[in-house]
Amino acid sequence: MPHKVTIYSLKLHDFRNYASVALGLDDRHVVLTGANGAGKTNLMEAVSFLSPGRGLRRAAYADVAREGAAGGFSVFAAIDGMQGEVEIGTGTDTGEDGQSRRLRLNGTTARSVDELLDHLRVVWLTPSMDGLFTGSSSDRRRFLDRLVLSLDPEHGRRAADFEKAMRGRNRLLSEPRPDARWLDALETQMAELGVAMALARRELVGLLADIVEASRDEGPFPSSSMTLSGFLDDRLDRPAYEIEEEYAALLRDGRFRDAAAGRTLDGPHRVDLLIRHREKSMDAARCSTGEQKALLVGMILAHAGLVAGMTGHAPILLLDEITAHLDEGRRAALFDRIDALGGQAFMTGTDRAMFAALGERARLLTVENGRIEG
Repeated sequence: MPHKVTIYSLKLHDFRNYASVALGLDDRHVVLTGANGAGKTNLMEAVSFLSPGRGLRRAAYADVAREGAAGGFSVFAAIDGMQGEVEIGTGTDTGEDGQSRRLRLNGTTARSVDELLDHLRVVWLTPSMDGLFTGSSSDRRRFLDRLVLSLDPEHGRRAADFEKAMRGRNRLLSEPRPDARWLDALETQMAELGVAMALARRELVGLLADIVEASRDEGPFPSSSMTLSGFLDDRLDRPAYEIEEEYAALLRDGRFRDAAAGRTLDGPHRVDLLIRHREKSMDAARCSTGEQKALLVGMILAHAGLVAGMTGHAPILLLDEITAHLDEGRRAALFDRIDALGGQAFMTGTDRAMFAALGERARLLTVENGRIEG
């Protein structure tokens, strides 16, 4: 079984509705119950800040600090992580503009928040993701890239650099007489980064497909089939340099068209993740609400298993309002699957009875108006 990464201590200061809170935990799962608006998801969001990015809500950092607080917010965690015990502190400083955050590991300032991926991986499922199948392609791309980032720590940096190069190209194309040599340089950079992004996504989808196929007969969750569409479809099974040359040529030949459109029309930023219910051979968007929830849970569990298998360390799972739309049988199966993964999970719900099947495997805490008891 993969090593169980465990959060043993969690402290928040001026985070959302928490002025100050300190939790001592053990290696059991954590269940947070309470009324809507009590602060359950806020605590989950704090844990999600133990990974790169803007957390499970993708909020601006300035909006995360408690209303009326004099400075920023802070999250502190002591964990038994992928490289042993480590103390993690992250947050924003007084006077920051909300566009960046600081990170300290064992009291030492880290060079980048990407260093968090050396110590733990965090995977989450939230109610806002319930509309993944019927929502926009950009929502599915963000979902896909988050899955890739859990396995490939460089993916986020490549995506950010691609966006920066693309913005530079778009600005140049808006000029009356853009510098062709500078365009060539930007398009070469976009080709290298864009193809690397596309190949990483393609690899992730293939690996997930293998996991889903291997577990099709395990439990009540339906299996999904996933394909990518929108960028060099069916032409990625070649040496990377050939694909880069083709994409660079597409960009070069499309300059006038892109200038007229005011944006770049070809690239990995146009990709969509297409998902189908395998057993029913039906697009996920056409499935019932309960089937969509079960499909999404199955995908997240498959991805968590992939992370555990490839890194040797089970991820921290954040499952917000996870019991919604799941019947008793699927709830029990979900808890068993979480145990089988070998990781620590944080779960929320309004009804404590929904988590009865966990028994002593979980620590149940009650959340009320920024206070945590239990």
